[in-house]
Amino acid sequence: MASLSDAPAAARGFATERSAELFARAERVMPSGYTRDLVAQLPHPQYASHAQGCWLTDIDGNRRIDWVNNFTSMIHGHAPPAVVRVIAEQAGRLMNAVLPTEWEVGLAEHLVDRVPGIDRIRFTNSGTEANAIAVKAARAFTGRSKVAKIEGGYHGQFDLLEASHQPTAPLWGPAERPVPVPHNPATPQSLLDELVILPLNDIANSRAILAERAAELAAVIIDPWRLQAGMVSPRRDYLEMLREETARLDIVLIFDEVVSLRASHGGAQGLHGILPDLTTLGKIIGGGLPIGGVGGSAAVMSVFEMGRPDGKVKHSGTFTANPLSMATGLTSMRLLTRAALEDLSAKSERLREGLRRAIRDTGLPGDVTGDGSVSALMLTDQPTENFRQFAHALQNGLMARLLALQALLTEEGIFTLRGNFIGSTPMTDDDVDFTIAGATRAMRRLAEA
Repeated sequence: MASLSDAPAAARGFATERSAELFARAERVMPSGYTRDLVAQLPHPQYASHAQGCWLTDIDGNRRIDWVNNFTSMIHGHAPPAVVRVIAEQAGRLMNAVLPTEWEVGLAEHLVDRVPGIDRIRFTNSGTEANAIAVKAARAFTGRSKVAKIEGGYHGQFDLLEASHQPTAPLWGPAERPVPVPHNPATPQSLLDELVILPLNDIANSRAILAERAAELAAVIIDPWRLQAGMVSPRRDYLEMLREETARLDIVLIFDEVVSLRASHGGAQGLHGILPDLTTLGKIIGGGLPIGGVGGSAAVMSVFEMGRPDGKVKHSGTFTANPLSMATGLTSMRLLTRAALEDLSAKSERLREGLRRAIRDTGLPGDVTGDGSVSALMLTDQPTENFRQFAHALQNGLMARLLALQALLTEEGIFTLRGNFIGSTPMTDDDVDFTIAGATRAMRRLAEA
């Protein structure tokens, strides 16, 4: 599968000299010159300098509107004043200590009140870590070891759950019975044997697989909102089936809401009215700093009750629940009111309408998918109901169009990745209109190429 990292870094009309010099230094001390592969670009990336609100400036002075928002984590954009103040105040008081702080209790109380399926919560340092800890909890609670995930689902870089994130056709097995495909070389077969793959939105076959493997399965994990960076969505009836079957078979249902918490005030589970047994969180709950969280029903979360009969799982970490992340997280989440989310959703719908007009006017194939604050350009007429259909669309022109459009959007002062537009609360109607106008010009050039 092609990579969006092939998109050029240096768009026409933008300065790149300082970034090129910095990348030459980076290559001498880091493999490929990167720590984060998803930001890789040819011939080099543009290095960030500073940002304010929804606008990001690189070290060469190029200013772009930020529709990536650090992969959905910056829901209030850059340098929101209240968050900046609390960072400065807390850093001057206590950056870290082995003792807990009141900020941790406050953020836990807020999330328990906010997310319907969470009675108790513990904090981690990333979404990847949260998902790994959730698997431990499900195994301890059920006494079983295997985990089921959706083909094409992404749950961080824990190698068990990373398998079959982007499987390729020769290896992925029959559509009705997908097989685990390692994401990295030399992944132990013994680890892959602990994984069961479900075909997204295929209710009959997924139900049959769950029934057959129930005695072995500790958990089913799914992003209940937008798989594959927002371009493939689980249907509501599929989520309802998973909830029904996991409850009937005593399997722990995990909703990975690391991204989807921004779907509504109570996350995707609040939007759909479907409650999981465990919920994993990250990104926006840290207010821009590293964080993760595992929450769920009091019964399942009892496995963490150290010193009590139910306690089975030890969990800690040097930077877990650090005061800075707790302070920025609580401050940011308090700012993310229902009214703020509704306003952001309205601006995002304004964007989607404008992008759809641009598609119609330019004659490009496809549509704009999305809801809430997440939108995705699907420049294809091919179906994308599951990962395999999405992979076929990528191979049959979608990837090439996204790569070309990404470069053209950069020239227009619009920063996106993978055809996604992730909104933030400081965006104004003028910012949205700027984006629509620039995207329309970029799509017109793409259609004419």
